[in-house]
Amino acid sequence: MNIMRKSAETGGTLSRKGTVSKADLAAEKTKNEEAAMMADIAKLNSMSIRFTKFKTLLDMPVIDLEQLRKLSWAGIPEEIRSTVWKLLMGYLPSSADRREATLQRKRKEYEEYVAQSFGRGKATLDQALYHQIHIDVHRTHANIPLYQTPRIQEALERVLYCWAIRHPASGYVQGINDLVTPFFHVFLQSYTKGDVEKADLDQVSPEMLMEVEADSFWCLTKLLDGIQDNYTHAQPGIQRQINRLKELINRIDARLYSHLQAQGVEFIQFAFRWMNCLLMRELSLRNTIRMWDSYQAEGTDGFSDFHLYVCAAFLVKWTEQLKKLEFQVCLKAMDHASPHVLK
Repeated sequence: MNIMRKSAETGGTLSRKGTVSKADLAAEKTKNEEAAMMADIAKLNSMSIRFTKFKTLLDMPVIDLEQLRKLSWAGIPEEIRSTVWKLLMGYLPSSADRREATLQRKRKEYEEYVAQSFGRGKATLDQALYHQIHIDVHRTHANIPLYQTPRIQEALERVLYCWAIRHPASGYVQGINDLVTPFFHVFLQSYTKGDVEKADLDQVSPEMLMEVEADSFWCLTKLLDGIQDNYTHAQPGIQRQINRLKELINRIDARLYSHLQAQGVEFIQFAFRWMNCLLMRELSLRNTIRMWDSYQAEGTDGFSDFHLYVCAAFLVKWTEQLKKLEFQVCLKAMDHASPHVLK
């Protein structure tokens, strides 16, 4: 009687020998498997419906960019992300009739840039500029083997060098090397099968890689045109963003703001990199790409105003943990977004 009562209290099902019956275990296992299967089916159905909506929009003679932005905010299917990003960045026209001609023209233009700069060999380049780009590219995504292959590194160097010499007002600034990689990653994915990070680059022809380079160059150009004063002398755009972040945190989380002030933590000490690299040093490349779906869906202010609120959310998420930390640990936690410090 006591065993049966204990079983009822704990929710278990005991046989006369006091053990859970095999039949009940099997039934419970089947029930859990069915629930998991139904959840997977619901997820797949939802993904299929969203994919169909994207395809319907993309097949229109003139794409409704406002609708495309709304649909993209919650994430873009990997299979069509390359095309959608090019549209959202304004690199491709919304009119289907003009799209192929635009691609050919812009890709040829980039090839000419490469020929002008690299056609006579690296010895003719601006050596100081090229050296800095070369160093930074070799440090880019050091944990991802794809970005440590010479062929990919040389491609990124060409993109960054061609961009820098055509934008003397800002020139190349450390951090721009990070910003090109989401574009490069997404566009390279469209030429490979499976996980692009494990792709067999022998299957990617020089012509294909040149197209990835060109598309990355033009989309990087579009991105940086919108936040150009982040990278001009003294980087005034970043300074403004940091001040706005400081004001925003003071409004929405005064206790955290007061704690940071009491500890002598200056926002520029951790937020400069958040603005300069758009949180790419704090998040994985995969998560960055997903976040950029929403940034681009936000329109022209996605990488500036919307990014500011993402930084605020990023900071406020750790409010309770940060308020327990003193200066050095607090700064380290935010500077590196360290989960082991903030847990």
